[in-house]
Amino acid sequence: MDALQDLGLATTASSSTGTAKKANDLNQSDFLALMTEQLSQQDPFEPQDNGDFIAQMAQFSSLSAMDELTNSFTVLAQSLSQGQAVQAATLVGRNVLVPTEFTELTDSGNIAGSVDLDRSAQNVTIDVVNQSGETVNQIVLESASAGLNDFQWDGMLANGSPAPAGVYEFRATATGAEVGAAAEVYLDASINSVSVNETGDLMLDVVGIGEIELEDIRRIN
Repeated sequence: MDALQDLGLATTASSSTGTAKKANDLNQSDFLALMTEQLSQQDPFEPQDNGDFIAQMAQFSSLSAMDELTNSFTVLAQSLSQGQAVQAATLVGRNVLVPTEFTELTDSGNIAGSVDLDRSAQNVTIDVVNQSGETVNQIVLESASAGLNDFQWDGMLANGSPAPAGVYEFRATATGAEVGAAAEVYLDASINSVSVNETGDLMLDVVGIGEIELEDIRRIN
């Protein structure tokens, strides 16, 4: 290793990895150059068999076709992503139903949502919990069916006074006919903006919640 360093040939682990990766890549130009070099170096008294030459040409044609197909799929994927982004942009300013138990109460004093049940329940109790962990009000849905069951909180405390602005949690519990029914809370929120992340996925910036994926939206209101 010291001798290599003296000659200026030593490399770091990262650069060696990058060089090895490039060395393993073979494109059309490399394939054609290798085949041409092979033909120029062959013994004129024992030339390459025609069948072998045709097989190599077939491999070259196959490589070219695969490369063109890959490029076509890349362009198609980019076009689809751009089209989805344009469509998703129409959601800006719209209210959507997203899977979260937390949201912010503003001066409007009104929060809407839904509880998703995997089976019917006699009652669904929704506890409204403040940032201190205290239950400040309860919402009861009677004879709740499987699927989405909408609810609304008027922003009032249990004593009838307005709740202060801030972040609140909504905890749902299903009881009654179907014991053990799973209850998942969804809340209404407004979409502030739409973006595309590094992997090409559409991300929605939801007011009071943050970024979520487009596929997480349960309903567009």
